[in-house]
Amino acid sequence: MRSHRRSRTTAIVAGLAVATALGATAVSLGSIRAQATPTVALPPVHALFDYQIGGAYTPPAGVKVVSRDVKDSPAKGLYNICYVNAFQTQEKGDADGPQDWAPDLLLSNSKGPVIDPDWNEAILDITTGAKRQRIAAKINGFIDQCASKGFNAVELDNYDTFTRDVVGGKITASHAQSYIRLLSQHGHSKGLAVAQKNTVELAANHAANGLDFAIAEECGDPKWKECGKYISAFGNNAIFIEYTSAGLKNACVYGAQASVVRRDVEVVPARSSGYVRKTC
Repeated sequence: MRSHRRSRTTAIVAGLAVATALGATAVSLGSIRAQATPTVALPPVHALFDYQIGGAYTPPAGVKVVSRDVKDSPAKGLYNICYVNAFQTQEKGDADGPQDWAPDLLLSNSKGPVIDPDWNEAILDITTGAKRQRIAAKINGFIDQCASKGFNAVELDNYDTFTRDVVGGKITASHAQSYIRLLSQHGHSKGLAVAQKNTVELAANHAANGLDFAIAEECGDPKWKECGKYISAFGNNAIFIEYTSAGLKNACVYGAQASVVRRDVEVVPARSSGYVRKTC
């Protein structure tokens, strides 16, 4: 279970170059796709939000929007976002861990499957069209679960996997965008809005990639200060999650436009040890 954004790496530079080169083509694809995309409901802007991907609990008073893991059920009467780990497996031994995937669909090097060291998750190999189709077929099954449970939107995590040193440049921004378009198209066909998770360097391409609103972690962190970039790309259709008091302070500069919340790093349920939830 992811609970905060990884530190970005120098691989971003290469990813940005590819993303820029793809810009004109992406816009063209987006224009074609937009003509066939069903209307979906976006989260209400500047609404009180709660991030519950570490375990569902009764939302605090006034909350209008909640994000929960695909294993959980939506909160009644609220706008519900369904969390799906779309670019990596779960941890080894957990349901949907690397042991539950075909070995050739796991990114590998000379030592075997490439593992994200922060979360002990295998990285999915989206480097070819054939593999993207096969991986998307399985992830779309989780998206189907989100829709059947009554969620309103889907949050596709680890879009930024291509930026990490551990992948050795094997996954590019082009791969990530080609793959996420498969998922967003499927999500839209199920009546779900689709969030862009983090990955500010590709925010300008969000419409072409079928991504309707932003969910950004740590954009207010003093190291990044990226919240304004999300606002520039998505307008007020943005949700900001912070894990420090400094991050919350910086994100709250945009509190009249975006939904902003501070949570504990492990995003544990209310009344659990370590639980933190604060707003602007």
